[in-house]
Amino acid sequence: MLDSLLIPFRSQPPVPVLPPGYGLASDLAPSAEEINALLVACGDPVRPVDRLAAALQRSAWQLSLRNPHGALVGFVRVTSDLALNANLWDLSVNPAEPEQEQLMIVLVHSALSRLRRELPGCSISVAAAPMAQAALKRHGFVVDPGGIRAMGLSL
Repeated sequence: MLDSLLIPFRSQPPVPVLPPGYGLASDLAPSAEEINALLVACGDPVRPVDRLAAALQRSAWQLSLRNPHGALVGFVRVTSDLALNANLWDLSVNPAEPEQEQLMIVLVHSALSRLRRELPGCSISVAAAPMAQAALKRHGFVVDPGGIRAMGLSL
């Protein structure tokens, strides 16, 4: 009788491969200036560096992608209440990178794998640029589930 109540796990996509020469790290956060430059390259407006640095310090963790020359080409940071909710912020990969799509897939997969290990069962939200949607959908995200719309306020 208990077996009939179990819900099978949804199949996960295969583990993506990082292109040769690229590196993914979480131990050393990039500078706020590097993150700002990446976000601007991705079409975001310039942010105050001091506020970006404060956001980075208050984040639970971050992942950085660097190209073979050491330049920051991808980034995501995570905030969480460490119990029920996690949020992905600043998810981006430089559109000038020839491997942009693969790098975005690796970045999303790596962030979600870490969240599943550290905070199993928490809900995950993300505000992302259109370039990230394919990688997010590949990992089970849906746009506006049940008609839920996120809202933001610029102060």
